[in-house]
Amino acid sequence: MKYAVKTWSLLLTLILGLALPALSFAVETSEESGLPERVKKLEEAMDIADMSRWFERISLSGLIEVEAGYENIDYDDPAANDEDSSDLTLATVELGIDIDFIKHVSGQVLLLWEEDETEPLDVDEAFIRLDGEDVLPLYLQAGKIYVPFGNFETHFISDPNTLELGETRESAAVVGYANDLFDLSLGVFNGDLEEEDQDDHIDSFVASGVFTLPEESVPGLALATGLSWISNIADSDLLTDTIEDAAEDAAVDAFIDNKVDGLAAFLIATLNERWTLIAEYVGALDEFDDADPGLGGLEPKTWNFELGCAVTDALTVATKYEGGDDLGDLLPDEQYGIVASYSLFKYTTLALEYLHGEFENDDERDLATAQLAFEF
Repeated sequence: MKYAVKTWSLLLTLILGLALPALSFAVETSEESGLPERVKKLEEAMDIADMSRWFERISLSGLIEVEAGYENIDYDDPAANDEDSSDLTLATVELGIDIDFIKHVSGQVLLLWEEDETEPLDVDEAFIRLDGEDVLPLYLQAGKIYVPFGNFETHFISDPNTLELGETRESAAVVGYANDLFDLSLGVFNGDLEEEDQDDHIDSFVASGVFTLPEESVPGLALATGLSWISNIADSDLLTDTIEDAAEDAAVDAFIDNKVDGLAAFLIATLNERWTLIAEYVGALDEFDDADPGLGGLEPKTWNFELGCAVTDALTVATKYEGGDDLGDLLPDEQYGIVASYSLFKYTTLALEYLHGEFENDDERDLATAQLAFEF
């Protein structure tokens, strides 16, 4: 036994004595041949690959709009001087960042800059979205969003009166169910305007239902229609600003006596990918209290009808008629116009628009706008 141990000890000593110099020589040779440098480059390549996969999950989109406009206002009051003006502006700069790192979870950030409107840069939207995708057709969207009230589709450069009256941007949480036919949603948020003597709580609600006709159902016809409701239409951006400005002028608090529900409905139909009809209604379901600043006794409502024709793949022409009631001097009671847009290059569009509007007090406005837009 002792003999065997001595034999194995001697053999191990001999192996180490031969192997160590060889191992040392191999390491020196590897260093001389640039192995550490190759390992470093491999690690850098792996980092670049990881970064590339990371960037693949982020997509960027953007919009740049430059506009030249002419406006003429003809006042009904003979004592008032008519006005006309023209301007050239960088009307819109948008940058959207969409992040989709893992299944069922995504996020979006939309940065917005509008000359004389949102200076400096504004975070227009930022939200997290959870969805079931192929597991469950449910989703949750939470953050700063435009709540699902109204649709506001248009062929025109200028926003339709339905958008002006109903657009509502809030920090909200929206849950929904969506499949190929339906998108049903319910949202909650803390509106900017509260009822007088009420505490500040998350007590504003919005609900929406949209139906989309499958393309194969009726050959040549694409159809979408929807209905939405909001518990306090005074939370819309326009009406909130109106109430706050009137309250400031009157040196009173910006409150409302009672919340007024709002209703919106729309229909968009496209025939043979050429003719497109847009119809939409947005309005309050009751009058505001007489004591509400800027809106006392009013029940604002508006509607928009547009018919567009894709004359060629590049050229689209559309006409519109929109009207309303109890809009005061906020928006025209009647407005009609025409627009033509031409795709100059890929992602680049030139549009020309003319609108004539008549207000409740019989003032009239003519507006001509040219826009060069680049969208990517």
